[in-house]
Parts: sequence; C-alpha cells; structure tokens
Amino acid sequence: MSDRYAALESLLADRYTCRAFRPDPVPRTDIEAILRLAQRTPSWCNTQPWQVAITEDPAATDRFRKALLDHLGGASIATDIPFPAAYEGVYRDRRRECGAALYTAVGVAREDKAGAFRQTMRNFELFDAPHVAILTTEADLGTYGAVDCGLYLTSFLLAAQSLGVATAPQAALATYSPFLREYFGLPANRQVIAGVSFGYPETEHAANSFRTSRADLDQVVTWHS
Repeated sequence: MSDRYAALESLLADRYTCRAFRPDPVPRTDIEAILRLAQRTPSWCNTQPWQVAITEDPAATDRFRKALLDHLGGASIATDIPFPAAYEGVYRDRRRECGAALYTAVGVAREDKAGAFRQTMRNFELFDAPHVAILTTEADLGTYGAVDCGLYLTSFLLAAQSLGVATAPQAALATYSPFLREYFGLPANRQVIAGVSFGYPETEHAANSFRTSRADLDQVVTWHS
C-alpha cells in the first residue's frame, strides 16, 4: 500500500468521538486550515451546499452553551432533518454496543437513569469543548444537499484529526434546529444537519477511553462477477 493510503488509514483508525475536551482553544489559523481542507469535499453538481457557523473562542462557546442549556428547560424537540424512525436488527445492536461501552467507561450502571440523563446532557454541554461548529444545508437541495454535507462533515473530522484536534459530531444539537437558526442568525432556508464540538482532547478522561467496532466487509459488501 502507498504512503498516502497509510496516512489516510491512520487518520481513520485514530479518530474517535471525543467526549471530554481541554479548555484551551484551537488557534484561528488551525481552524481555517481545517476549513480549507474540508472545502475540497466533492458535491452534487459542485453545489457545495454546506455553510458552517463556528464559535471562534471559548467565551463565545460558553455564551452559546449557556443559552442552549437555558433553552432546553422548556423547549420541545424540533429537527429539520427527520431522525431515524427505528433502529432494528444489526443497527439496534450496534447502537446498543456503542451506548453500553460509553456507560461502562464512565461508570453508569444500566439501571442508573439519573446517570444516563447526566451523560446525555453532556451533549448539550458540548463536552466542555472550546469550540462548536453548526453545519447547515440549503433546504431546496433536499436529500442530496444533506448527503453532500455528510461528505463535508467527514472531511472536517479528518482534517481536524490531521492537526491533532479532536471532534465530536453531534446530531443531538440538531434536535433544537429552530433555536440554532435564531441564535446564529441563519436564514430560514438553512436546515441544520449536525453540530461538531471540537478542541484538544482530555485524553485521561474515562469517556475517551473506549473505541467503537466496525463491521467486517462481508457484512456490508456483496460481490457480483
């Protein structure tokens, strides 16, 4: 295999969803470097439907975090993109495996509903990250605009990993899409895809001590000759 294959393999193997961050910020120059690489993402008809709102410094992130937590107090869930209708079969199994690994790592027992709730709320605390990015698509571009944004998200995550910046892609933030649109002054035609909390990882934190598995090729590939 080539050196470039090995480099990409290393980035994919080393990247994980970080659930505890250090408070020190990522330099603006590094954030811009991540964004420049992500901008090379391919898209349907080169539409490049993604737009990103980013909190540049920890103070801005703290203001957003506080406003989001305050909003959660009396708000109903409202997403722009429909969430999965159900998790069945192998998809349910993989989801449960991931959740069980997280709760085991942070010491939340299966019957500990209060502990599970506290861990869920960590999503809306942004895992104490110094930055958050909100990724949106153009509503008129429909499913393919959302798919393109998914490609952009992968590019963003890997570009960050290449600079030693940890990430936590979060669909949870999209559950309050109208609030995000209002807070960041986004046009009505921008649909929220996801958020990404990012910064430098707190490597010794228990929440960062586990890794998820990947399916074997024979579970996802059918060969035709």
